[in-house]
Amino acid sequence: MRRALGLAREGIALASPNPYVGAVIVSPAGEILGEAFHTYAGIKHAEVIAAEQAGERARGATLYLNLEPCSHAGRTAACSDAVIRAGINRVYAAMSDPNPLVAGKGFERLRAAGIEVHIGLLECEARKLNEAFAKYILTKAPLVTLKAGMTLDGKIAPPYTSPADGVALADAAGGWITSPDARTHVQELRHAADAILVGVNTVITDNPLLTDRTGLPRRRPLLRVVSDSKLRLPLESRLVKTANKDVIVFCSFAEEKRRREFAERGIRVEQVRLGALDGRPDIAAIIERLGELEITNLIIEGGALVNWTALAANVVDKVFLFYAPKILAGTGSVPFASGPGFPHISEAARVRSISLHRFGEDFAVEGYIKDPYATDEREIRQIRPPS
Repeated sequence: MRRALGLAREGIALASPNPYVGAVIVSPAGEILGEAFHTYAGIKHAEVIAAEQAGERARGATLYLNLEPCSHAGRTAACSDAVIRAGINRVYAAMSDPNPLVAGKGFERLRAAGIEVHIGLLECEARKLNEAFAKYILTKAPLVTLKAGMTLDGKIAPPYTSPADGVALADAAGGWITSPDARTHVQELRHAADAILVGVNTVITDNPLLTDRTGLPRRRPLLRVVSDSKLRLPLESRLVKTANKDVIVFCSFAEEKRRREFAERGIRVEQVRLGALDGRPDIAAIIERLGELEITNLIIEGGALVNWTALAANVVDKVFLFYAPKILAGTGSVPFASGPGFPHISEAARVRSISLHRFGEDFAVEGYIKDPYATDEREIRQIRPPS
């Protein structure tokens, strides 16, 4: 099963909006007869490819996979039928498929064909791996991760940063708050994401590229998303200069001339309703639209105001907060979130199922505000951490 999970991870950035699936077929003597992982472009699902590799030797063998075989026809025929035709005797699956079209039906079909089915081996790891798929398939909205790098006293930028929404991770002297190890992991998070969102002041302040710099293959480019109420995004910014149909700007007001300037540079501009909290483009509307574009996994790397807006609008599913052993202090330093704040402790955004990660001297807190497997966004359940 660990091998199947490892194979499934090979599909990161290659399978979305489909789930990550790895499959291993093993003979009664313990020999691996076939193994595969799914990619969206490859169309065929992992268990089908593994069965094709095994051929006739699959008869009487055991199949290990991290997700229930599908039982419905979509881009491919039902995988449960392919498993039955292959002559598999026993199936170990880490978890059931959260897709309501499957959700246990694949297991039912296997058992009806006389196949022995076991469910739950390494389930926690499997659920974490496909949490973005689960959120998307259940709600048609992406999993939203709020990511930030900050000092121990919760500052994301020194006092000199003028735009209130700036994320000045690199100061005027070229220094960074977080370590190289932490920043390398940020690139891994970006690689696993379909889109990254910032406010326009982050672009004005930092002039970032907002790209996936892992060097690993992707099926589609990381979509770079900017919330920009009046299209103030500088045409000379690196984001605009490197745009290749992978930048989308959400605005509330826009002159036609300005729209044309962006369109000429390969940047899509879409208008959404105003947010009730701060007069900016409504972040919930942005996320809803990204779901329509088949974005399953979104990272917010905004500044203080964007962070607060996302929390206040209740669109954040999880946080990944990096801390460096530094203290900025000072009333002018930029806090992690800047806004009215929650009026009572009882109303604060509560982070559950905490995991701690070390990156050299830095550490990170990963945790959940909402359960990605819940269909009702008001429903918050404890999520078991990976074993």
